[in-house]
Amino acid sequence: MPSVISWPDLRWCCFSIGKLLMVLAVIMLVPLLIDGVMPYLSGDQVHEQNWRAFGAAALATAAIGGTMFLAFRTSQQRRFGLREGFLLTVLTWVIFCAFSALPLTLIDARLSYTDAFFEAMSGLTTTGATIMVGLDHESNGVLLWRSLLHWIGGVGIIVISVMILPELRVGGMQLFRAESSDKSDKIRPRAAEVTMEILSVYSLLTLLCAILLAFAGMPLFDAVCHAMGMLATGGFSTKDSSIAYFHNPAIEWVSIVFMFLGGTTFTLMAQAMWHRKFRPLLRDSQTHWYCLYLLGFTSVIALWQIVANGRDILGALRSSAFAVVSIGSTSGYVAEDYSSWGTLPVAAVLILFLLGGCTGSTAGAIKVFRLCVLGAFAKWQLRSLVHPHRVLLPTYNGRRLTDEIMRSVIGFVAFYLLAFAVLGIAVSAFNVDLITAFTSVAQALGNIGHGLGPIIGPSGNFSTLPDGAKWLLACAMLLGRLELLTVLVLFSPTFWRG
Repeated sequence: MPSVISWPDLRWCCFSIGKLLMVLAVIMLVPLLIDGVMPYLSGDQVHEQNWRAFGAAALATAAIGGTMFLAFRTSQQRRFGLREGFLLTVLTWVIFCAFSALPLTLIDARLSYTDAFFEAMSGLTTTGATIMVGLDHESNGVLLWRSLLHWIGGVGIIVISVMILPELRVGGMQLFRAESSDKSDKIRPRAAEVTMEILSVYSLLTLLCAILLAFAGMPLFDAVCHAMGMLATGGFSTKDSSIAYFHNPAIEWVSIVFMFLGGTTFTLMAQAMWHRKFRPLLRDSQTHWYCLYLLGFTSVIALWQIVANGRDILGALRSSAFAVVSIGSTSGYVAEDYSSWGTLPVAAVLILFLLGGCTGSTAGAIKVFRLCVLGAFAKWQLRSLVHPHRVLLPTYNGRRLTDEIMRSVIGFVAFYLLAFAVLGIAVSAFNVDLITAFTSVAQALGNIGHGLGPIIGPSGNFSTLPDGAKWLLACAMLLGRLELLTVLVLFSPTFWRG
């Protein structure tokens, strides 16, 4: 029989998105109040227009979200299956970005919708690539809104990676579904309680980061905004020159610690914090390798700076650790322009663009657990060549890696590299030089925040890129944030067939 189209339960998806849009409208009231009240307290009326922009955007978002909520509310049983999971995950991210961009088109800066969507997508995917200039003179409400987008996106991706992606079997994530089925590894048996414990850890670490940044010498408002970005491994700053603006070693060390924590697995931190179960965290393979590769790259680059650039030991160690942890955790904050350090640090950064942090974190890129699986697979292949008649099984964290998991991981890495090549060529078609084109795609897929070269390097931004390139990079951010296959599967005809 010929295949027929069998639509997913769009009604349930629209109902859920409507509820989320109403939540987004409420969140918009926070920067509205900041920009509505602060100018009158300080006597500065320069950005008076901005609170109206957030008010108009909140009304539009609430109206459309409320309409969707009421129109698709029903007492009938709703169906939530595999296809609904894929569709809801992608639509939520895209529609959230579309509405989050609205206030940025109405503020004093008057961004075009292309620029506003790029900025919103960069915020919600915790990428940190920006097209905005003059941040030092921007209103507090706008700066806070960009940081809130980071923080919301960080919460969203942790919940998705823990609750949804393992069920969708995307890129080997089913490995963590298998692990969570073991009662000894559970945080709580109910999904809502798991989410609340993760959110509490995320919130407490954000608060602690803000307090320590303030004690280190950063103004309180800047500390709050940067803390939200660091735990989300984002990269949006309140200053054009990022962390380099403050010229404060204490701020840099605090930033290193919390960017590192943002790249670790929040479920394991929740186990350690709330249930005193430290063994899973201490024995986790990807946490070990995450720490090892950060230490290794930091040591190599610091040694290079001491020998080749004549830096003092402490300064070389601090600047190298900041750059490595910032890129390795995909945070993207900048304390120094590492592109001026020489060829070896730049080559190291190019490798870091691909690695990323741990799964269950806010970090992007390929992620360490997939590299662990690939390493186990390569080791198994070599041992099989030496001992062809022995039964040797690849393992991860003491568990056997099934053929399905290995195929999923290898397939993900193949798609990741293919997407990098195709999108890099596509961006270069807009008359963008090759270094800018390919490193902009690498940072977008890895959700890092900046590339290399004079245009989008550590001291640049994306404002001068053509609009077509910005849309492609926004798509790349979404692909990287949602693990590629979550988005690509929607373009498969078999997804829509009954």
